[in-house]
Amino acid sequence: MRVGVISDTHGFLRPEVFDVFEHVDHILHAGDVGKPEILIELEAIAPVTAVYGNVDGPELRARLTQVAEVELEGFVVVVTHGDQFGHPTPAALHEAFPKAEIIVYGHSHKPLLELVDRTVTVMNPGGAGGPRFGIAPSVGVMELEAGIPPRGRLVPLP
Repeated sequence: MRVGVISDTHGFLRPEVFDVFEHVDHILHAGDVGKPEILIELEAIAPVTAVYGNVDGPELRARLTQVAEVELEGFVVVVTHGDQFGHPTPAALHEAFPKAEIIVYGHSHKPLLELVDRTVTVMNPGGAGGPRFGIAPSVGVMELEAGIPPRGRLVPLP
């Protein structure tokens, strides 16, 4: 199973995301969606599991949760924006969600892919909307296959 990982679109979905996510089976959006239309566009590609972020308004907060848990290919995946933890570290997220095998978060706009405790994959795909904080936009892709550790990569966007 191929999973597209995205965060911090802030109401702007770059056309390049459609190319990167062309063959994904599921999409995880880690918050700061910006507007509901972003989710509709992503849902045209694949099913979406999304959470709200700290700048998402009442309409998205009514539709989404702060933390989502989904099972994909036998892996327990937790998606959160992460702002409720300040500026979380992968270790702090693992402590907060001890049953998760994969944790996806956003908020910082800093792309990160890290293995915690040799078993938990933590990914921040970076911000996919307009460039912020001097950090180039990016998304992530994960390959999930039961019985094999998750394989992930970060993909810079032009």
